[in-house]
Amino acid sequence: MTSHDLRSQLASLTTEAFRPELAGIDRLPTLDIARLMNGEDAGVPGAVARQLPRIAAAIDAVAERMSRGGRLVYAGAGTAGRLGVLDASECPPTFNTRPGQVVGLIAGGPAAMVTSVEGAEDSGELARRDLDALRLTPDDSVVGVSASGRTPYAVGAVEHARALGALTVGLSCNAHSALAAAAEHGIEVVVGPELITGSTRLKAGTAQKLVLNMLSTITMIRLGKTFGNLMVDVRASNDKLRARSHRIVSLATGAEDTEIEKALTETGGEVKHAILVLLAGVDGPTAARLLEESGGHLRAALAHAPR
Repeated sequence: MTSHDLRSQLASLTTEAFRPELAGIDRLPTLDIARLMNGEDAGVPGAVARQLPRIAAAIDAVAERMSRGGRLVYAGAGTAGRLGVLDASECPPTFNTRPGQVVGLIAGGPAAMVTSVEGAEDSGELARRDLDALRLTPDDSVVGVSASGRTPYAVGAVEHARALGALTVGLSCNAHSALAAAAEHGIEVVVGPELITGSTRLKAGTAQKLVLNMLSTITMIRLGKTFGNLMVDVRASNDKLRARSHRIVSLATGAEDTEIEKALTETGGEVKHAILVLLAGVDGPTAARLLEESGGHLRAALAHAPR
């Protein structure tokens, strides 16, 4: 693609549109700029809401594959890639996901998290190599993330994953995007032109973060990683999380502190197991067996516990 072609393509994107009415924004008082920016951000949830049926369909498809042992893989460049890596990195402490169960790929590799890696986003071949290193299977799901919906790395990732039989989702912020067209599940959250022309770390980035929150969180709910709205698969890796684990068991069971500590000790700090010990009156090994037989779903394990 020539430089002229690329300029023409960018000019046609909603996320790149210039807003003449904001040309004097740098002359405004700081409070006025903040009000403008806050007003712009207020429209993002509505744009996400218009895509909820598509988001829900993608989540159900991802959850079904992950229930068979598949992985959730995000692939993007720049801000979009960083948001994917962020979401993936927060799943282990929040939901006790296995290492590599949720993966964030960013064009240019880990170094691109903190600095620009020139040309990385323009390479669909780089995306294919990054995915091949994961040895994708048909049980895996790949979510390409790109504000423009044209980033070669994200589009290339989705095209390659789909050719390998993996589930594919394309998340962009422009209508009729190449990314959505390449994926089985296209999600286009059109938030409109940015306050600062082309700065898609703003509204587009916020929209992508909201959708990624939904994709991972609701998928984990479907996989039994929560009990009601409690994070019963939280991994207690520090003092704060150990305190949170205790509180979650307390909220779920109403048990006394001494009983909770005993149950957590007996189950090696596993919140879900400790709740089952207290609510079903079983020992630690029995709780572990019931949860294994129930696919990790606490409600199902409670239903099958001996009376």
